Amino acid sequence: MASMKQPGYRLPPKHLFGKLIKDFTTTMRFLCKSSFTSGPQTCKEWQPYHPFNHACAALEEGLPGSPGQSLRRLPHRFKELQQVLKTKLRDSMAAVIRNASRILMDAFVDSTFTFSHQSLRPTESNFAPVEEIGERTEVFEIEGAIPEDFPEGVYIRNGSNPFFGDLHMVNSIFGHSEDIWVEGEGMLHAIYFTKSREGNTWSVSYNNRYVQSDTFRMERECQRPRFLPSAKGDNIATMVAGILNKLRFGKGNRNYSNTNVFQHAGRVFSSAENDNPHEIDLENLGTLCSWDVGGDWNMPFTAHPKIAPGSGELVIYGFNFVKPFLTVGVISEDGKKLKHKADLKLDRCAFCHEIGITRMYNIIMDMPLTMDLSRILRGAPLFDYDAESYARLGVMPRYGDADSVIWFDVEPFCTFHLVNCFEEDDEVVVMRGFRIPGSILTGPTLKHTADEEPANQGLNEEYFSRLYEWRLNLKSRAVTEKYLTGTDVALEFPVINDKYVGLPHKYAYAQVVDAEGSMAGGCGIVRPKFGGFAKLHLEDKIKSGQDLIDVEYHSLGRNKFCSGATFVAKFNGANEDDGWIISFAHIIDAQRFENGPREFKRHQMMMFLMRLSNLHTLICYPGYYQVVVRGFHLPNSAIMGSRKKEHVHRFLQATFKNKNEETFSLVRKEVEPKNKDSFRQILNWLRY
Repeated sequence: MASMKQPGYRLPPKHLFGKLIKDFTTTMRFLCKSSFTSGPQTCKEWQPYHPFNHACAALEEGLPGSPGQSLRRLPHRFKELQQVLKTKLRDSMAAVIRNASRILMDAFVDSTFTFSHQSLRPTESNFAPVEEIGERTEVFEIEGAIPEDFPEGVYIRNGSNPFFGDLHMVNSIFGHSEDIWVEGEGMLHAIYFTKSREGNTWSVSYNNRYVQSDTFRMERECQRPRFLPSAKGDNIATMVAGILNKLRFGKGNRNYSNTNVFQHAGRVFSSAENDNPHEIDLENLGTLCSWDVGGDWNMPFTAHPKIAPGSGELVIYGFNFVKPFLTVGVISEDGKKLKHKADLKLDRCAFCHEIGITRMYNIIMDMPLTMDLSRILRGAPLFDYDAESYARLGVMPRYGDADSVIWFDVEPFCTFHLVNCFEEDDEVVVMRGFRIPGSILTGPTLKHTADEEPANQGLNEEYFSRLYEWRLNLKSRAVTEKYLTGTDVALEFPVINDKYVGLPHKYAYAQVVDAEGSMAGGCGIVRPKFGGFAKLHLEDKIKSGQDLIDVEYHSLGRNKFCSGATFVAKFNGANEDDGWIISFAHIIDAQRFENGPREFKRHQMMMFLMRLSNLHTLICYPGYYQVVVRGFHLPNSAIMGSRKKEHVHRFLQATFKNKNEETFSLVRKEVEPKNKDSFRQILNWLRY
């Protein structure tokens, strides 16, 4: 007799009911057919039926689908059905309990917490959110001329754009809590530069769109904010808010994805510290998916990953307020595999906004701006900067672990953005970044009175960001650190030619803080505004024997503020600084302050494009009446034509390597008729 455990016997639960009915029907048909002959019968002709004789014979003969098999399987199918029903019932009960708990917690939150909007001062109007367009709009009013050698491509800038109108605050029996200025759903703003087929005319278009994370979709569907603010406020209120968010949604805060845009392996991502990156469709800025590196990265993901020089690997990290506090990872060049992952076993959660890289090392910042849940219980804030605590820098081999990191003790500091890191003479790692004695993460208040005029307010040194250099000697373990810029201006948001990331370089560029504009809101509240650009000559000293470097400045003029500046390298440029600075800028009309922030959509937005060889050529694109809210970051070199050509180059190289002539013929058919010169250039690159 055939075994009842023959292969293929056990079926998935979703087929169980159908198979059970089929077996039962087959058996009953056989019983009826075997018990009655064709035509009319009498009772005397009827003979008792012994079905199992036929069934056993059929099984012994190995006939598939026989009624004997069906009968023998019925008890087993009923047992399986019983088990499935038990599992379904258990899952259903658990779901009912979860839903009931969620409903009760939602009712508790709705009855206990009162949401309200944080008001913006007139001088903060361009922090106010804007509406989503969702489709590309042609820009017709262009002042000046776009350079002929400027590359085609897309400039994308990310930033906070609260979906429900403003940042929120809540009041409850537990106290007060509120969103901080860097919170708000991520919105991408893109400018597309496209040349005609003839190559003699430009078209420029604009689009904006929200990054559609899971929490964004949930709140948009509900049409109201669901997460309670937990970053700032009364200690008990922020703690309760975080706990309730975790219980209700499985996470302590929204997935903003509002901080940066980066690219890897031909894909473009938006990112923020508290969530995995989200892949973006360049054509329409749609959100494609959340990227967890094939399920291998299940923790926070840095907003500033770095492409390792030489290998093309993506170096990442994630910090968390519970152990492991800091984890470093390395993703393969093709973006398909997490090649390395290491817990650095820190004893605190340092708010590490960026990682440095060189050819061989990862550079870790362990600074005294920390997150600590236990502080809330002691009546202290969740985020805090302790100037009396220790600070150190770690030099970690690319695939190292916690034991391989070389730590250097340094003066306490707070650095959000690094300019670059590189090796020198095989023993010294040089790290440059903008050092702040304090922290402005939660929106600082400066030490001046509310009725003091902005012109008389000095930018407090506690929040004054200056270029700083750390030299770490791996042999002697000695540290040398110093400022490279003076106290005349504060600088932030550095960019370089990204071909030099992790390598020695001569130049860097930054945005210049407008002290008056940043403090014009009164009441001692700072909203950072940047009124110009700086070119840093890293190898040129102001005077012989002095440590300060030479800096060139370009001011945008009074009441003009920029954000999201980046460097776009000239294709096949001969020099490191052969390229352009590109940035959004805002013109605030001081005569309209009294109208309030909602009227400020009439204020003009411009795009500046500046040649960096002299910092004097200025081209602007004003006037399409769509305000771009001030934001944070965009990728170095934006996503311009040179990057697109590199991707095509790699694709065709792979095509030839695999001898995929059919694919190559298809590419040739599509590309060559449209641009023969470009196609011939690609062939020359490949030496085909």
